[in-house]
Amino acid sequence: MRTLCSATLISETLLVGLVGLVAYRMTDVPAGTLWAVCGVVMALCVLLCGFVTRPGGVAMGWALQVGLVLSGFLVPMMFFLGACFAGLWWASVHFGRRVDELKAAHAAQA
Repeated sequence: MRTLCSATLISETLLVGLVGLVAYRMTDVPAGTLWAVCGVVMALCVLLCGFVTRPGGVAMGWALQVGLVLSGFLVPMMFFLGACFAGLWWASVHFGRRVDELKAAHAAQA
């Protein structure tokens, strides 16, 4: 699960950086505020890669997905992109757990 979820989170890091550039041009939000928020969210994405398999890690990932969708109020395209990444997050968690179960079953047989 860790590999799939981490790949999704790193992709979201890049997405947040690019959305920051778009928001810089499209909104009246002060540049310092915008980049501080984007920087914190990008750092959270990277840090969450290490916490995905710990208790609460997946829940924190879901909270991040909700935040990305809600960023659509600032950059409307994020409603769509946030929903797409939420779907990727669901697939990463769902199929990652299945892969972990299959690996555990295979290891138990060996």
